[in-house]
Amino acid sequence: MAPPILKLDDIFLSFGGAPLLAGAGLQIEPGDKICLVGRNGSGKSTLLKIAAGLVEAQSGEVFRHPSSTVRYLEQAPDFAGFKTVQAYAEAGLGPGDDPYRVTYLLSHLGLSGDEDPRMLSGGESRRAALARVMAPEPDILLLDEPTNHLDLPTIEWLEGELQKTRSALVLISHDRRFLEKVSTATVWLDRGTSRRLDRGFAHFEAWRDQVLEAEELEQHKLGKSIEREEHWLRYGVTARRKRNMRRLGELQTMGSNYRGHKGPQGTVQATVSDAQESGRLVIEADKITKSFGERAIVTPFSIRVHRGDCIGLVGPNGAGKTTLLKMLTGQLSPDSGIVKLGTNLEIATLDQKREDLDLEDTLANYLTDGRGENLLVNGEQRHVTGYMKEFLFQPEQARTPIRNLSGGERARLMLARILSRPTNLLILDEPTNDLDIETLDLLQEIVAGFPGTVILVSHDRDFLDRTVTSTIAPAVPDAPDGRWIEYAGGYSDMLVQRKGALEERKRAEKAAEKPKTQQATASGSAKVKLSFKQKFALENLPKEMAKAEAEIAKREQVMADPNLFTRDPAAFNRLAGEMEKLRASLTDMEEEWLELEMLREELEG
Repeated sequence: MAPPILKLDDIFLSFGGAPLLAGAGLQIEPGDKICLVGRNGSGKSTLLKIAAGLVEAQSGEVFRHPSSTVRYLEQAPDFAGFKTVQAYAEAGLGPGDDPYRVTYLLSHLGLSGDEDPRMLSGGESRRAALARVMAPEPDILLLDEPTNHLDLPTIEWLEGELQKTRSALVLISHDRRFLEKVSTATVWLDRGTSRRLDRGFAHFEAWRDQVLEAEELEQHKLGKSIEREEHWLRYGVTARRKRNMRRLGELQTMGSNYRGHKGPQGTVQATVSDAQESGRLVIEADKITKSFGERAIVTPFSIRVHRGDCIGLVGPNGAGKTTLLKMLTGQLSPDSGIVKLGTNLEIATLDQKREDLDLEDTLANYLTDGRGENLLVNGEQRHVTGYMKEFLFQPEQARTPIRNLSGGERARLMLARILSRPTNLLILDEPTNDLDIETLDLLQEIVAGFPGTVILVSHDRDFLDRTVTSTIAPAVPDAPDGRWIEYAGGYSDMLVQRKGALEERKRAEKAAEKPKTQQATASGSAKVKLSFKQKFALENLPKEMAKAEAEIAKREQVMADPNLFTRDPAAFNRLAGEMEKLRASLTDMEEEWLELEMLREELEG
């Protein structure tokens, strides 16, 4: 094993009150690709800054190899004194570094290098800082949320760059898929201390659960030991005759350890407030278009969104995802075409810019809309501090201004407000930004189990794969031209279908290049048209689905009788079995019809 090039040992740091870091450590060896994980507020960024030499620990040992170079991705880059982004990025190079690396990185991060640093957006500033720290290919690269403000194509490019870099990496990110693809080791920062797993993030959650279960078991055993010792002290013959001071001291130590044990931070517990059920058809868009000047953002696009759908929008930054979302929800009128919204819609929106937040408002006032100490959740009066605790806010934070919250806490606060209000259509624009893994889990469960309809924009591939039923993406991913296509399933499903459609087009193009005498045979083998069997299925599947739905409805009506099971359990079980088979068959037919319909659209252009 190679000696470490950077080592933090027994790090302690407190900003008053409970220590943020109490015995934390981090060891980096050449070639390491470590993901640093933990709850929001657990001290991940602080530990990374200590590793970079930007923050000094109050106690503990810090070792950096004298010849090792370290680069840290700044959250707020300082552009003072630089006229262009190129000059800023090149200032990070060492004497022997290749200046072409800066040009290469900036171009892949969507920057020319000629930009005025004073005019950059927050996302552009972040990308410029990323180019600056990556260009020298340092021995140690410390990256805090490197994927923030990056679109999916750029995130996937960055994954490839980090996988092949010679630099040792320490990464903090909320993007599960990114961590799974890049990391080979995991450091978990929890309650001030750190634990290391010499495997990538894909193995982290199972390992974490095992650690917490073992810890809970140890606490249970300690509690039982204390009970036995207390019983001995009260009733033991020896105890009545003579005090055993050693045993009494051990009991006091055990009691102190038991009472002082700090369990893991709780998880967010929340349910969505019930709203009146919307109509079956939630949104219908027919041939909608939108252009800004000469640039087409949406060319004729049609979609029908039904109750219970969860639709994901993906694409590069600037492709028009938010514009399309606003048109579908009636916030923006199309240049042409029609958008119809369904009946009984109760819409709740989580905006990526957090524009709904007044930073001077307090948490309690924001949650209650200034209506005192209580809010109505699912028809029940709840005190605001009790409701806040479900989202891991402390009662003393009720009067705290929102400006004091971190990005993740602000997102969690907006989530708490949305979930307290009746809704049947959730609009989520980049909902995963700044959320820790546990809150992401909660959001995933809410979206996956939401009885209404969800439309979301996200660059988080794992979140999309776990939640959405269909994905809308640009027809041309690398150079969006306003054409959008809806694919069945999540992000990974979309990639498979897009690849299949591309292969179909290539085969069709090859067939078109053959002599005319061969085109009839070639076009048949290239499947440029639906086969007779596929056409028949496309036309007849809707009828079969309607029959299956009718059969299911009949059985549901019979099973609605509350006395059926007690009166005739055999009939009840038979109907339940038939229902299960019918629903499975209906699902299969729906998936087959959707795939054929999408194939038809692809082949017809």
